[in-house]
Amino acid sequence: MFNARLFPLIVAFILSTSGLHAVAASSEAATGQVKAQLIASADAVHPGDEILIGVRQSIIPHWHTYWVNPGDSGLATRIEYDLPPGSAAGEIQWPTPSRISMGSVVNYGYQNEVTLLSTLNIPGDSVAGSAFPVKARVNWLVCKEECIPQQVELQLTLPVVGPGAAIGTGSPLIAQARAGLPVASPWSFRLEKIGDRLSLRISGKAAQWAGLKDIWFYPEQWGRIAHGADQISKVSGDVLELQLKPGDDPLASGGMLAGVLAVTENSGEGAATRGYRVDVVLEAAAVPPDHSAAQSDLPLSSALLLALAGGVILNLMPCVFPILSFKALSLLTHAQQSRAEVRLHGLAYTLGILLSFAILGGLLILLKAGGAQIGWGFQFQSPLFVLAVAYLMFAVGLSLSGVFSLGGAFTGVGSGLAQRSGYTGSFFTGVLATVVATPCTAPFMGAALGFALTQPPAILLAVFLGLGLGLALPYLLLCYWPSLQRCLPKPGVWMDRLKQFLAFPMYGAAVWLVWVLAQQAGVNAAAVALGGMIAIAFAAWLYEISKTHGTQVRYPCMGFVALALVAAVLGGYFGIQAPLSAITAKNANTQDKRWETYSTGRLQQLRAQGKPVFVNFTAAWCISCLVNEQVALSQTSVKNAFETFGITYLKGDWTNRDQEITGVLAEFGRGGVPLYLYYPAGTSAYPVVLPQILTPEIVIESIRVAASPGSAVSQ
Repeated sequence: MFNARLFPLIVAFILSTSGLHAVAASSEAATGQVKAQLIASADAVHPGDEILIGVRQSIIPHWHTYWVNPGDSGLATRIEYDLPPGSAAGEIQWPTPSRISMGSVVNYGYQNEVTLLSTLNIPGDSVAGSAFPVKARVNWLVCKEECIPQQVELQLTLPVVGPGAAIGTGSPLIAQARAGLPVASPWSFRLEKIGDRLSLRISGKAAQWAGLKDIWFYPEQWGRIAHGADQISKVSGDVLELQLKPGDDPLASGGMLAGVLAVTENSGEGAATRGYRVDVVLEAAAVPPDHSAAQSDLPLSSALLLALAGGVILNLMPCVFPILSFKALSLLTHAQQSRAEVRLHGLAYTLGILLSFAILGGLLILLKAGGAQIGWGFQFQSPLFVLAVAYLMFAVGLSLSGVFSLGGAFTGVGSGLAQRSGYTGSFFTGVLATVVATPCTAPFMGAALGFALTQPPAILLAVFLGLGLGLALPYLLLCYWPSLQRCLPKPGVWMDRLKQFLAFPMYGAAVWLVWVLAQQAGVNAAAVALGGMIAIAFAAWLYEISKTHGTQVRYPCMGFVALALVAAVLGGYFGIQAPLSAITAKNANTQDKRWETYSTGRLQQLRAQGKPVFVNFTAAWCISCLVNEQVALSQTSVKNAFETFGITYLKGDWTNRDQEITGVLAEFGRGGVPLYLYYPAGTSAYPVVLPQILTPEIVIESIRVAASPGSAVSQ
């Protein structure tokens, strides 16, 4: 197939070797089609000055030269400056181009006249009274129906004068040329892939679009958009959308589209065109349709089933292990009760979970309505919440160890956990199960949560309740399974020993949460949390030994108990306030540097270089994430695979709130971490989304398949 872009290059090669060009040694030179002139913004220069120089092209009618991106065919003008040592000329500053069509071929260039400016630095050691010569070799391709490559040599000499001496105003054409350069945009831009088109959304004020006569986007890089395709514009309120057709070298997701937006407006003196700089990142163009888009199209029934399955599997996640002790203990305790009572315990436990998920979903709805970008497990991004849960886990452990037992007014929370009776206890066991489950995600949960977070409140709530029902379902079925009760052992002293033993998973959970707190708010926060736990332990011990005494002893002791608890709470609140950015930076500098800290800019840089990238979005409070890193990503076989394929490993830490990472999670239809993405080599390859539960084999196989020739992820 004939390639129109190559045609002028072939012609240029043939004609340039035939010597068809003009040469001059003055500030002006002319060919049959173009008159060129070397001009400057000053008549003389001081040592150390920075001035503008330019090559002005006056082109005869019906002919044209080319912009930096010539479009479907052509060749951009090139200028090679020959300057004295110590001096340098900058890149060409390209004026806003225009469209030049020949049939279906569309070029970007200039007709009639154009001036190509560059900055020029004068060495500071130039001697006053001397001359500063500027020589330029200019090559261009000038076309009408045929194309002619031409070259001229221009020379300009500027006197060097002493400090304070007048340097003159130079050529008035310089100011005229500067007026034709693109300027910074007063609008904000957003670029998305919608269907087979790119949608460039320009946000301004509706009044700014009233006098619009024409608008056209010129990409700086060839092939980013189809040069000859229509650019359909439509205004909706303050937003003007420009629809662009991707070209032969389309952008990959996260790629930068740079160019000039030419806006023609009617004014009192007729139509006037102004160019504005555009640099915008493609947000969703290269995201495979089976990510967020697919999940948005997920039927509600499928989302509910996924949520139910995810909730059931959540019982197997390490986050829920501490609370499994309560479940096991409850089953043993209730085994000797009537079938109806056992079922009521199961229903109370389920109700506690469902109500907790409803509250969690309600909070998400309220925060999203307020404009917050949050996801699953968002509450663990608050150090205060982590501290509160750590205190709760520690207090429950003390209760199981027999340090204290709550009664009377506290039976709602304590008796069901420690005394093994009462439906309120089963209810709050369900609440506790929900609290400790939220740092984890399980298979099927990601799709369901990603779907829910993009839906109206009622649907979001329904999906959350489905997830809660899945979490409660195994225990509920066991309560409704009579044969289970016959299999359980008889109650006895051994149950107290088991209860005391099961306190240790609670202590372990508390230790983990203190570690999470240290990641979020620093080592001082961990010390504060440990001090608070000592205060809680003292309060529990004092409460237990004083409750059998008379009021003269019990009341003063209760005062000290209250003081200890207040000290733990207030000390924790004020003691964990720390600049999170400083903590994050410190962590980034002290942890294993086998990986780099994730940023959108770094990912785009690597993708632009065509390098393969593995991205791990994680959080310190996400146990699934930590387990995956230990059992898969930290294994030698995976490290070797990364080195073999030259993969750059980026880690995005969502321990504290991060809007940039939240945006990426939403882009892939996820409401929380973990999220693992593998970008194969190449600038246009689609990312591969890995499962939420990793093994070394899964990671290595994903890399190997994506890197294989003809892989579907490579476009």
